[in-house]
Amino acid sequence: MGQLHDLTALEQGAAIQAGDLSPVELTEHYLERVERLDATVGAFITVTADLARQQAAEAERTALAARREGRKLPPLHGVPVPVKDVNYVAGVRCTMGSAALVDHVPSVDDHIATKLRAAGTVLLGKTNTPEFALPPYTESRVAPPARNPWDLARSAGGSSGGAATAVASGLAPVAHGTDSGGSIRIPSSACGLFGLKPSRGRVSNGPTLHDVSGMSTSGPLARTVADAAALLDVLAGPMPGDPFTAPSLPPGETFAQHARRHPGPLRVASIPEPTVPGVPLHPDCRKALAEAADLLRELGHTVDELVPPTVPAEAGAALLDVWKVMAATSPVPPGSEELLTPLTRHLRAEAAGVSGIAYAQGLLELRKLGQMVAETIQPPGTGYDIILTPTLAQPPVPVGSLHDDANPAAGFDLMSAFTPYTMLYNASGQPAASLPLHRNADNLPIGIMLAARYGDEPTLLSLSAQLEEAHPWSSHVPDLW
Repeated sequence: MGQLHDLTALEQGAAIQAGDLSPVELTEHYLERVERLDATVGAFITVTADLARQQAAEAERTALAARREGRKLPPLHGVPVPVKDVNYVAGVRCTMGSAALVDHVPSVDDHIATKLRAAGTVLLGKTNTPEFALPPYTESRVAPPARNPWDLARSAGGSSGGAATAVASGLAPVAHGTDSGGSIRIPSSACGLFGLKPSRGRVSNGPTLHDVSGMSTSGPLARTVADAAALLDVLAGPMPGDPFTAPSLPPGETFAQHARRHPGPLRVASIPEPTVPGVPLHPDCRKALAEAADLLRELGHTVDELVPPTVPAEAGAALLDVWKVMAATSPVPPGSEELLTPLTRHLRAEAAGVSGIAYAQGLLELRKLGQMVAETIQPPGTGYDIILTPTLAQPPVPVGSLHDDANPAAGFDLMSAFTPYTMLYNASGQPAASLPLHRNADNLPIGIMLAARYGDEPTLLSLSAQLEEAHPWSSHVPDLW
């Protein structure tokens, strides 16, 4: 065995269950790495060392009792799982990446925190995020930028960039992230991870931070498909007050089981070109997609290359309106506007011009976009089981290259050119995942994205695991010193 962080999350959980590994020992290992390396990679905004030690000690007591009594523990019992700093954990600071909220300490848990506690996981801390998780990079006024551990001059992506670099750097075995426009898949692609955005309603956003647009959800970032499936099992499930609920698995089934099953032959629609007009696809990303399509064919799947569906111009305008309102409804204390980043201030100012009717029309356009995908590519009983695209249109980009603080509006085109593929599945509510199947000549990760029908995470996980087995990706941690 190598170092503890070389073990997968499930291997760590199994060792704890067997009594071969102590949650206290595992937690101290990660806390030492965080203390030594986090200033380099920018993974955390808040480290909860005291709480982590308390939870690890309790997990150790529970594990000892379970072994005496012959009880089985949850698969991730005693395993550290950090939470993105946009979700509430009672008694732990939640800045949402904003200087306006540096002293904000919620008194309640979000449902994802409640479920992580119930699963016996250990909270190492709150991971780095840009302000209110708005852009696809992780740079803010409350923490150093989240850096790509494969090239520290490059961005880890966003908005779950802290979660991604934590896992990729060996500062956590798996991590929680959120995704309202690609925020799990973007940094997973940049950092060489498997990242899954679940179906709308699969994971509760309640009880305090409901997303009325239906665009945002929580999900896992991990080095392996099996680890991600295990974390999804922890996070998933309806809670009281949820406005959306994805179809449940049959009784007794888990997502982890589907990650161990063969998917059978599938019909795959490969769509190389971005749906955003005029956006070029980098040759490295095109090559990654072509290699993934060839691998799928070798595994017995049918792959057809399609022209992307035409996204109406009004859908793009609607998306921007929804994004502006999301920024405007973020919880900014009165009198704190000057503490916000230029992008957030710009979006909030623009939101003042979005009427209630325009916002409602915007949501309707997003629903139409999802309906269009369902009807043209994945109609029930016919069509394609899986959509294959690049995750990003470019390799990982340098820190600071996706925004212009002097002219925030100019950053929109930069961000659209980087992430033209991911937002579609937030609009449609479909599950989508980024897989680290490719490296370019500079050894930078290049992700490809798979999307399944709404509610069909089982097929998405089974196929992802099949690809991982057929073409194992690097799961080692870069040597950061």
